[in-house]
Amino acid sequence: MSALIRQNVLTPVLPEKNKIKTHWSRLYGSAKSLAIANMLAKIKTPIIVITADALTAVNLVSELQYYVRNSKINKIRYFPDWETLPYDIFSPYQDIISERLKILFELTNLSSGILVVPITTLMHRLLPINHLLENAFSLDIGQKINLEDFKNKLSQQGYNFVTQVTEHGEAAIRGSLIDIYPMGKSKPFRVDLFDNEIDSIRLFNVETQRSNETISSLRILPAREISLADENIARFRENWRSYFQGNPNQCPMYRDVSQSLAPSGVEYYLPLFYKETSTLFDYIDDNSTLIFDEEVSIVAESFLEDIASRYQEKSRNTERPILPSNKVFLDINDFNKISERFTQIHISNLKTNSNTDFIEYNSSIPTSIPIDARSKDPIKLIKNFLNEFKGRVLIAAETKGRLETIKELFKKKTIPKEMEDWNSFLQSDIKFAIAVMAIENGLIIKKPNIAIITEAQLFGERAMQRRLRKRQRLDADAIVRNLTELRMGSPVVHEEHGVGRYRGLITIEVGGILGEFIHLEYADKDKLYVPVSALDLISRYTGVNPDKAPLYRLGSGQWQRAKRKATEKVYDVAVELLELHARRVAKKREPYKLDQDEYYSFIQNFPFEETPGQQETINSMIDDLLSDQPMDRLVCGDAGFGKTEVAMRAAFITVQNGKQVGILVPTTLLAQQHYQNFIDRFADWPIEIELLSRFRAKKEQDLALSSMRKGTADIIIGTHRLLQDDIVFKNLGLIIIDEEHRYGVRQKEKLKSLRAEIDILTLTATPIPRTLNMALSDLRELSIIATPPLRRLAVKTFVSEKNDHLLKEAILREIKRGGQVFYLHNNVKTIGEITKKVNRFAPEIHVQFAHGQMPEKQLESVMLDFYHRRFNVLVCTTIIETGIDIPTANTIIIDRADKFGLAQLYQLRGRVGRSHHRAYAYLMVPEQKAMTADAVKRLKAIEALEELGIGFTLATHDLEIRGAGEILGEGQSGHIQEIGFSLYMQLLDRVVRAMKDNKELDLDQPLDYGAEIDLHIPALIPDTFLPDVHMRLIMYKRIASIKHESELIDLKEEMIDRFGGLPEALNNLLDITKLKHKASTLGIRKIDLGEKGGCIYFREHSNIDPKCIFELIESNPKDYKFDGPDKLRINKKLTKKVSRIVFLEYFFNEIVLKEAA
Repeated sequence: MSALIRQNVLTPVLPEKNKIKTHWSRLYGSAKSLAIANMLAKIKTPIIVITADALTAVNLVSELQYYVRNSKINKIRYFPDWETLPYDIFSPYQDIISERLKILFELTNLSSGILVVPITTLMHRLLPINHLLENAFSLDIGQKINLEDFKNKLSQQGYNFVTQVTEHGEAAIRGSLIDIYPMGKSKPFRVDLFDNEIDSIRLFNVETQRSNETISSLRILPAREISLADENIARFRENWRSYFQGNPNQCPMYRDVSQSLAPSGVEYYLPLFYKETSTLFDYIDDNSTLIFDEEVSIVAESFLEDIASRYQEKSRNTERPILPSNKVFLDINDFNKISERFTQIHISNLKTNSNTDFIEYNSSIPTSIPIDARSKDPIKLIKNFLNEFKGRVLIAAETKGRLETIKELFKKKTIPKEMEDWNSFLQSDIKFAIAVMAIENGLIIKKPNIAIITEAQLFGERAMQRRLRKRQRLDADAIVRNLTELRMGSPVVHEEHGVGRYRGLITIEVGGILGEFIHLEYADKDKLYVPVSALDLISRYTGVNPDKAPLYRLGSGQWQRAKRKATEKVYDVAVELLELHARRVAKKREPYKLDQDEYYSFIQNFPFEETPGQQETINSMIDDLLSDQPMDRLVCGDAGFGKTEVAMRAAFITVQNGKQVGILVPTTLLAQQHYQNFIDRFADWPIEIELLSRFRAKKEQDLALSSMRKGTADIIIGTHRLLQDDIVFKNLGLIIIDEEHRYGVRQKEKLKSLRAEIDILTLTATPIPRTLNMALSDLRELSIIATPPLRRLAVKTFVSEKNDHLLKEAILREIKRGGQVFYLHNNVKTIGEITKKVNRFAPEIHVQFAHGQMPEKQLESVMLDFYHRRFNVLVCTTIIETGIDIPTANTIIIDRADKFGLAQLYQLRGRVGRSHHRAYAYLMVPEQKAMTADAVKRLKAIEALEELGIGFTLATHDLEIRGAGEILGEGQSGHIQEIGFSLYMQLLDRVVRAMKDNKELDLDQPLDYGAEIDLHIPALIPDTFLPDVHMRLIMYKRIASIKHESELIDLKEEMIDRFGGLPEALNNLLDITKLKHKASTLGIRKIDLGEKGGCIYFREHSNIDPKCIFELIESNPKDYKFDGPDKLRINKKLTKKVSRIVFLEYFFNEIVLKEAA
């Protein structure tokens, strides 16, 4: 085709019927995606786009979503890779398998749409198509099922039976309820049986475990790509013996699969499970068109070379023999042979073969048109482009906030018109427009002459914050937190008997009535059985070191003495604390006003759903601002859990009330990132945001300082620079401190001087022990956001001695899935050598290093290059601890991890796992004898605490390892060691409250835990109803910690929803809990009622008028009689359980009604 007659990208040439291969050329920038999108509009068959790697595939999918008309109907699918290395010892993450199986199942009857797949993923052999279709089944309302058969079927399909369903491929059966998280579904389902018929199918929430909407039918796909059905296991064993020599029973893989287990990495033995395998080509429609992107064949060849070299390396391992590559992967010949069945389009912008007939398109290479913020006319180059380009121009902004920022730049000249999307721009005749299109590559096409300019062309430097995640709801159950870590043998504190060891839950028959008890063991093997109704007397022991927790003798008086000594010391602390508190309380300020309409329109721009923890924190923060006392709130939440949004809302309310906000961050990089986020979020509001940092020119800094003094700057973001003496705010109202544990004592003192009059909001992932201590003792308000956003996965943590082979595997595994690696080496002298060493591991590794002693500009440019994926391994010092957010960096290697504190290790590990990929942290340590005991303990703690939202629990662990960093000074850790941290805090809390109310506190009086009620009926959670001991403990703790009747009703509904109809013993327990609350408020100490009546004991200071009791006795002398000053005897036949409960309710009402009268 001659250069003069080039094809229009908007009307691409479709492949001719009789021609197998068509070649397209000159598709630059995002013209390729545009041509494919327009091709989809013309043909009715599926299009399969094969890309060189996962990164290109993801970019292509995001471009197609903007270019395809009506992408809800014309679906764009992406077939994900396993994200493991060939012959890896890791298995793919469950969510990936779920997505793959869903796509494969959809492909079997897909007649149109686009599928994007990387070539390396396409070259894997897959499970047979007929196996997938035969093993997918559906459940419908009204269908009859045999529970035992159904359980076996799920088990053979690879579903894993657990006590609580939280991720894909899990199932739980409790009585007539079946919980299941089917592959390919975004939520789990609860199937309710009536006898053996399906009565209802409901979706439920993973975190709260509560069900919501109902559906009529549910399709269930197998849970794995391998099959653990008996016949497949038999085939696996037979094939194994024919492929590999030697005794198979010496191979863990063979032994595990023979026992119906799926060991890690079993996917690379997939061909052994089936008669034959399929390829992705078997799943797609025969009329599909294959589009090969550039460099696909080169990547395919290097992938096969990589497989061959890994085969050489791994095949020597006789314990884990591996299959020949042609059994697991397609080779080039097979691949070419199979793909010849389909119509093909090959895209290549570099014409290497002169014989081939290329169709050339009329697109040009989009050039960089940088905005130079430092020049007099920042948009000079764009203006030149607009003047020279004979056609229409669309600017693609990444977010709504960026769109506003870009419009600002043009305010003196032609402002671009805001458009809905690409298609509305295409159909209009507007010359210069702007729309939100988060795409990487620009576009220039002719006839019609159109240019798309992306942010990458305008701001090559700026790090973009694209979030690939949504939010999920979860109720962070704080009461349960301290039980979550209760293991056999854990030290626990009983309020009246001291520190013992937890030995489990046991059921004992007392007086013919079954009850469940917590078994505690004390010195000399003395046993104490605590009824579950008194669970609130027990707390987990958190002293300075749980291994050295004391063990008390029952009845020796030793505990009483220790408690008394600690309580006396608590008095002194309380006095000082109250003084500090009183100074703050005495300060008053004008309460803020909240304009509901403005606030509501501001929060509309928050693109995620607030998690319950986050919502609660926001509400508390608003209450603080609307009161007349200065706020001092500490917000703890893991990296990425939404603390910044809380800060933004606080800043918004403060600015709306005419005050300034200072945001203090520990590093320049973080200041830059916050600045960008705030600009985005406040884009639609007339709010001036300034940045004080070394990255800014002196002139800009001076301007910022003067607008702070004049009061025109509303929000000022800065590093330690904000604390210097020359900084003057005109009207400072709120200071937000990010990552509090990064500041030194002097800076904290400076903040303390501000604390009494200014609102302070502190954000931190791991609060330092002293801060935590303050917050826990009521002196600073504490909010915990322990809710992970949807699809954030916990970081898989390994502690290992340094080993080059492991490092190489870890780095390659991450790079092969399109990710990046942080390699943390905290020694500036040797960082260059380490960088060279990592570079030699493999040719595809591109390494650079960064540390705090580099010139500022150089450091910024390395970090931004890393953000933009211009290299894939960053060797760095702890400068990244509070660095920029890099969603694609999902592996961190920490050299000499034994040298770091817990909070620091946790913070560093939080740098990865910020997207929905499984993240890995490798903590490299010397051999154990070279480490201190504390270091070993810290590493064990961080390896064990993999769950998300644990930053707060981690800080309490740190309290145990380091001691409680005294609230006001030294001198407490001995007492904390003696009686445990939790009880110490409880005592402090009691003393502080009593002092606030000017009451004298009797130190020997035990804490008041409400009335004790014994109705001589079984009151427990039967293990047949809830077999999991840990879950029962949590439920007991929740029942014991209930404060209001409404909470009891909610809990009852939740238990019925989650576990089915409640047995009588559990209903009894809930009834007694309800009565206990009423009795406690009336001042009743104990109730003991059996078949022939019983006794009611009153407290010394009860809330009942004795006159009411006398009137009751006078009216029924047969039934009631006083037996001593505080004991009322009941002579009544109460043979049935119901009659005892009804009687007590009547009795309480009598007293209450009389009282009211």
